[in-house]
Amino acid sequence: MGDVVSTHLDEGRRQHIAEKTGKVLGEFCRCYKEQYGVALFNSVRYEIEGNGGPQAQLLHRKVPLDDHVIYSGNLFQYIEENKKWRNRFCVVPHNYGLVLYENKLAYERDLPPRVLVNSAGYKILTSVDQYLELVNSSLPGVTPKSGHSPILKCPTDFPLILWHPYARHYYFCVMTGKEQEKWRAVFQDCVRHCNNGISEDSKVEAPAFTDAVRMYRQSKEQYGTWDMLCGNETQVLSNLVMEELLPELRTTIGPRLKGKAQERQRTWIQISDAVYRMVYEQTKAQYDAAMAKCEQERPQMESTIRTDMDQIITSKEHLASKIRAFVLPKAEVCVRNHVQPYISSILEALMTPTSQGFAEVREVFFKEVTDMNMNIVNEGGLEKLVEYMEKLSHLAFHPVKMQSCYEKMDQLKLEGLQQRFDVSSTSVFKQRAQIHMRQQMDDAVYTFETLLHQELGKLQGKDDLCKSIQRILERVLKKYDYDSSTVRKKFFREALLQITIPFLLKKLAPTCKGELAKFQELIFEDFASFILVENTYEEVVLQSVMKDIMQAVKEAAVQRKHNLYRDSMVMHNSDPNLHLLGEGIPIDWGEEYSGQPEAEPAADKRRRAKQVVSVIQDDEGVLPYKVDAEALLQPGSPELREPEEPDPGVPPSSPDGVEEIREALVKESLGDGVEAEERLTNGTYATRESGATEEVAAATAGSVPSDVSPQGPASEGDGMHCAAPASPAPGAEVPSKAGLHHATPASAVPGADVPSGTSVPYTAPASPMPGADVPSGTSVQHTAPASPKPRADDPSGARMPQAVLASPLPRADVPSEARVLHAAPASPAPGAETPSPSAGMACHQSSDKETGEEVAPPGSECSPPQPADTTESGEGVQTEF
Repeated sequence: MGDVVSTHLDEGRRQHIAEKTGKVLGEFCRCYKEQYGVALFNSVRYEIEGNGGPQAQLLHRKVPLDDHVIYSGNLFQYIEENKKWRNRFCVVPHNYGLVLYENKLAYERDLPPRVLVNSAGYKILTSVDQYLELVNSSLPGVTPKSGHSPILKCPTDFPLILWHPYARHYYFCVMTGKEQEKWRAVFQDCVRHCNNGISEDSKVEAPAFTDAVRMYRQSKEQYGTWDMLCGNETQVLSNLVMEELLPELRTTIGPRLKGKAQERQRTWIQISDAVYRMVYEQTKAQYDAAMAKCEQERPQMESTIRTDMDQIITSKEHLASKIRAFVLPKAEVCVRNHVQPYISSILEALMTPTSQGFAEVREVFFKEVTDMNMNIVNEGGLEKLVEYMEKLSHLAFHPVKMQSCYEKMDQLKLEGLQQRFDVSSTSVFKQRAQIHMRQQMDDAVYTFETLLHQELGKLQGKDDLCKSIQRILERVLKKYDYDSSTVRKKFFREALLQITIPFLLKKLAPTCKGELAKFQELIFEDFASFILVENTYEEVVLQSVMKDIMQAVKEAAVQRKHNLYRDSMVMHNSDPNLHLLGEGIPIDWGEEYSGQPEAEPAADKRRRAKQVVSVIQDDEGVLPYKVDAEALLQPGSPELREPEEPDPGVPPSSPDGVEEIREALVKESLGDGVEAEERLTNGTYATRESGATEEVAAATAGSVPSDVSPQGPASEGDGMHCAAPASPAPGAEVPSKAGLHHATPASAVPGADVPSGTSVPYTAPASPMPGADVPSGTSVQHTAPASPKPRADDPSGARMPQAVLASPLPRADVPSEARVLHAAPASPAPGAETPSPSAGMACHQSSDKETGEEVAPPGSECSPPQPADTTESGEGVQTEF
């Protein structure tokens, strides 16, 4: 800690900070102990009574990213100590921490990292102006005059800034806009994952914690959503303390800061970070002690609950009836006058971007599998299938490819409703929906690869493989339609409750809250740990508005808005043995179909770890980062804007859309059969780097659209096979012996000719219109199959939002809805594609830290800290161009 910070945080002020932190945590721990008993009772009751919702149709992967890293690459970091920009090698391991090394060699040699960052609570900024606006607002009255140098100067036009309201800020920059977009997607994925730090698998601790946070804030007259309910429990509590402590410190320390405006801002950021670290350490110790005490009492409490379950339920129902008679009339009037008129508007604002996002997830999944199917037959069958499936298995965790899905939620706006219902920000709803999208994508991918893996032993040749992939894809899409509708309807109900319940509690507080103490005498002393008047009161308020919310979501489904399933339809589990497949050993396509790899040293395993997203540059050449930091700061430096050289092997103009490419392929397949002058290669070439053989894909990103994977040259006389047809629309009748030939044209550059001697049969027929009959023997020519249209889904029982949503709601037993039946969906055209990553370099890092940054000594020989559940892979580095 610098001298300036130490001056403002003397011993007396440190003591005050510790006392304030202890006071806040003391009140919170009292709330937590109360809520722990209620959560334990609810958990045991649910275990005994069941009352589960509809069973998911898709399988759920247990360990999605074992032995993988999300991303690694070079970027510049601003070092505040010496005010210089330095090149850093950044690794994002599967736990989504940001780990910065001196360079790639330091990472490969297993040297300690320079910085470890947990990004929970951070915002990703791509503009210095945005950052300066936030900094100026953090310390009122201190604004640099026009013409003066700002607090931060970026040497390029592509900054990436991690801003936190309390903790240290991190400054990065890259050389091109393409790099900036990719790093931004990766950083946002890290923030999204780290914000969701409270495990939903915990059925007692997580509800108890979130309810305790809500009760504490309501005791301070703070209702509504809270943006800083993000990260793990210790981080959330630190944010809770800082929310009260920081304004006080700003008032006492702010006027005493000296120097120019920029220096005062910089000093204040350092002071805030130092205080946050002090609070974090004290919070962790005190919360862990409270947790241990509750865990120690749990066996006795659980024994009492199981023994006296009936009496506890009877006592709670008696209390609820008395509170209901007192509160419900007032609550119903409030709902009728202030909530009911706005429910449909809120629901419509939520449904449009959310349903578009889930539809985009479906489209991305459909396109990835269809393109894989179109290319596999021409590239070697099973051998290429393994290569594609290894990439497809981590599609949900590819930040760049999923970005088009996540961006749909940016349209979410509650204009006019935010002020009325005290919704500080829509970010909590956006991130929750995005987490659902990622989970549904991974469930669809995992179900697809499980079913395909089961079918591989029965296939006879490439044609059978192509048809099986298409058949399994259609099967998985039906399951996705059902599950995604269930998830969306549950999300809509939770969001509506989260918006309206705090508003109702605030409205009713003046007339109802003061009268609740008289109901305490209705609870038996032996059951006082499991029944709380405050919780029962909130459940009564929830019931007053739940009927209107359920009706609004039901009407949206009946009107077929946004492809939601109607409540009157039920989809039974058509695959009773499917979930048994998901309980087996995880599929490792590389090891199972390419043989077991030879034993490697630990350093090689670390360096050759698999990577989900490829990097942009080829790491063997001279990186554009090899520029002196002082030269970067010069505006006229020629190295600042290095144009990217186009790949001479790829034509300069390429179609942008999937449909455009596929139409070009069909035109080619009907051409004169002249030899191709140019082809895109998609083979693997062996190169040497540090004594290791790497696989290098020959397609260059940016030159080839990501819509279709490049193809290898077709050999003389080889038939070009096409993907299996898209699924027929509902009601279409297709005779079993229609004489349709399934063929997949190779993905070639538009304008390239098909080699002579190549037989090109007709492509697969398009999906007939609903109700249309296709006569036997009729062959239909068409372009690539279109994605089936998303359908609606099954409503799940309304349960209260948990830790991931800010300001969690009170819980109540809500009857589940009817299950929904699903018919085969129609087929929309595939949408635009997210650009595929270009060059890739694999590195594996397994380090993370719960707060801030940690600097390791340059000469240290100790190994970097390893996060929990992190292992190292023996797979090779995969570099894609």
